[in-house]
Amino acid sequence: MNVLDFTDIHRAYVKGKDVLDGVSFSVGEGEVVGLLGKNGAGKTTLIRIAMGMLEAQKGTVSVFGTDPREKPVDMKRRVGYVSEVQIIPPFLKVREVVEIHRELYPTWDESMARDLAERFEIPGGKRMKHLSKGQARQVALLCAVSHRPELLLLDEPAGGLDPAARREFLETSIQLLNEEGTTILFSSHYMQDVERMAGRVVMLHDGGVLIDDALDRLREAHTLALVPLDGKATIDRIRSLEPCLGVRERSDGLHAVFAMSPEESCRLLENDLGISGANCRSIALEDMFIELVGGQA
Repeated sequence: MNVLDFTDIHRAYVKGKDVLDGVSFSVGEGEVVGLLGKNGAGKTTLIRIAMGMLEAQKGTVSVFGTDPREKPVDMKRRVGYVSEVQIIPPFLKVREVVEIHRELYPTWDESMARDLAERFEIPGGKRMKHLSKGQARQVALLCAVSHRPELLLLDEPAGGLDPAARREFLETSIQLLNEEGTTILFSSHYMQDVERMAGRVVMLHDGGVLIDDALDRLREAHTLALVPLDGKATIDRIRSLEPCLGVRERSDGLHAVFAMSPEESCRLLENDLGISGANCRSIALEDMFIELVGGQA
């Protein structure tokens, strides 16, 4: 059974310009999925729709088999949520924030909350407005995971943190809960975090899902082909090839990403287009992201 289902999701903020234009994918029980896309690709919108904070203008979302807006309290008791812009009342003390969340969740694990507070060295007597950005994010994480949620939604939760704090934050949230089979969907601009944590990648671009594949398969079966500029090599001709995910012109030639091995990509270019001399090589996730969403995908 899927924990989270998006089916043909459409959402626009400006009439006639959909941020999400038919997005469909599912997240199965126990999966850790990294959600990628440039700024404005709709990652935050999609996660807020899953939380019931926004409503899709077309399409359906299902969390634990039901619409998150039908029984919002029941759904939120089973979900943990942390975002980059999450706001906790600044006048509250840390211990007061924790106490409020303890009362909200019947499954609250006091031992876990205490262990996390010690691990993060969170000052319980301080008011939220006196905490650093990293400390405030750690309080939000503690409150999001200490009830042992069945689904954890993280929307750029470690954005703006230094590398050490970001790594500690994500490893705590993802590894801690994934060991218990928690389903996790998290968005991040940091490819290293996605490669270290996710088992699967969903990449949004131009309102839709450009890539949805296991991380291992992305590494093994995707290629960056550097094609010299000549009369045979044009963007339109290369893009017409079915396995081509995107192509753009750079100073050293055409850069094309193919959903196939380097050997297969070179063979395809030569057999179908008569293009020889292409340099085909495996592509890292960060390079794939830059080539696809930064170019003419």
